[in-house]
Amino acid sequence: MNLMTPAASADKDQMDTLRSLEDRHTSGAYSKRPLALVRGSGCTVWDDAGRAYLDATSGQGVALIGHSHPAVVAAVTAQVAQLITCAEAFYNDRRAELYALLASLLPAELDRFFLCNSGAEATEGALKAARLLTGRDQIVAARRGFHGRTLGALGLTWNRDYREPFAGWALGSVTHIAYNDLDSAAAAIDERTAAVVVEPVQGEGGVHPADADTLRGLRRLCDERGAMLVVDEIQTGLGRTGTWFGWQVAPEITPDAVILAKGIAGGVPMGAVAWRGALGTLPAGSHGSTFGGNPLSCAAAIAALTSIRDEGLPARSAELGARLLEDLRARSLPGVREIRGRGLMIGIELRDRVTPVLQALQDRGVLALPAGKTVLRLLPPLIITWDELMRIADAIEEVLRG
Repeated sequence: MNLMTPAASADKDQMDTLRSLEDRHTSGAYSKRPLALVRGSGCTVWDDAGRAYLDATSGQGVALIGHSHPAVVAAVTAQVAQLITCAEAFYNDRRAELYALLASLLPAELDRFFLCNSGAEATEGALKAARLLTGRDQIVAARRGFHGRTLGALGLTWNRDYREPFAGWALGSVTHIAYNDLDSAAAAIDERTAAVVVEPVQGEGGVHPADADTLRGLRRLCDERGAMLVVDEIQTGLGRTGTWFGWQVAPEITPDAVILAKGIAGGVPMGAVAWRGALGTLPAGSHGSTFGGNPLSCAAAIAALTSIRDEGLPARSAELGARLLEDLRARSLPGVREIRGRGLMIGIELRDRVTPVLQALQDRGVLALPAGKTVLRLLPPLIITWDELMRIADAIEEVLRG
């Protein structure tokens, strides 16, 4: 007997239609979870049946200030009515304001910017900038690193599952070295090296933090050999690891270029590359982006970055992340090899595959991410409360203890 009311039956039909439409037309490039998210506020998202989930993914690391932050909503709403698009062939008030804000957050030397729409695009921009500004064509990157899926970014990315289908294509001249290994770096960096590209914490590669001494050593090697030190802060930047930028675990160094994206515009698509102005500017026409630096994204980024700054979120991430690491380690969770991370970027390495754990957490109203086949990754919004973090930790313990 069907006990559903006509309204409930209609709602179920609508849900089924939503999912069947996506299944019918999606590219196939994404593995879908059996969940349709339709609303978000703060650290919570809701599915099409009205069930709430505590989001420890931040929408793949994007919602640093939570979902639908009021400042971003207001900024986007106002800008939509003012001017949505303006190519960089023209000056624009919102773009100029964002440049000034970025320059105030980064070291003074990093005062040239290229704006685009995503982390992969920002990586492509950084690669072009490195080759144009140095006149060299070789790149050094780290094993287990992940920098995007476009062909240039894919050349840096280590994971063979991403690279092998495109092995016959031009992925660039890239040497992959061991992470946190200065001997390997010293052997690879030479007079042909345009840039060394490194993540301060490897996210997709399993949440492996870089040693401060390694970052210092890479800075020294790049100085000695004339290469650019390019730090990929797509996932680690803007407070995620407890400082504004992940490289600041070694605060005395300054990269030659920094790649930003994900949470830079509060959920609106944006990427950015910053580099030392002393290295020069790119030749006119050497790179471009139709939507890069558009007023709508710039307005959202101004609101998001201002909120991160004014709400003190980097320090909050450092404090809560340290407490959460301590709490998780004290629980002596079964089936766990290691718990590591920095700030609110935490990886729990399991002895078995992570997929069943992710599904069990979802069933309990908690969304989390994988980082490889055996690592459970937590990237909650930086506005998350301690009580919410304890709900996540309790759910993890419940799942792992069975």
